[in-house]
Amino acid sequence: MKLICLDSSAWIAVAHDGPNAKKFFRAMADAEQVLVSAISIYEIARYTTRVAGDAATEKLLAFVSLHPVAPVSDEIATLAAALGARHQLAMADALIYATCIFHHAELWTQDADFKGLPNVKCIPIPT
Repeated sequence: MKLICLDSSAWIAVAHDGPNAKKFFRAMADAEQVLVSAISIYEIARYTTRVAGDAATEKLLAFVSLHPVAPVSDEIATLAAALGARHQLAMADALIYATCIFHHAELWTQDADFKGLPNVKCIPIPT
């Protein structure tokens, strides 16, 4: 089964019609299942509330929640600590990446902090 996980930057690109939105939509359509990290819910809500308001945030979260949301378990937190240290990832990024690794999902992102990591499809933001 092809399982993908969009990180927060990808969800935000989709929601706000960023330059890579169509690529992320295509990845979602091609996947058998899209997994959402609970950490992405926080980052999506925080960003969207700031730039587009509460109504837009509610609408986006309703769309995101159509997909299974993976909570942060103790196993994922422990894995995130190791991955964060190994790859110099910030806490949120390490938790999102660990969620993908734990669930055998490919991470789709436009965040350069993930570039070159195994099981990551990094699509750079066009300049």
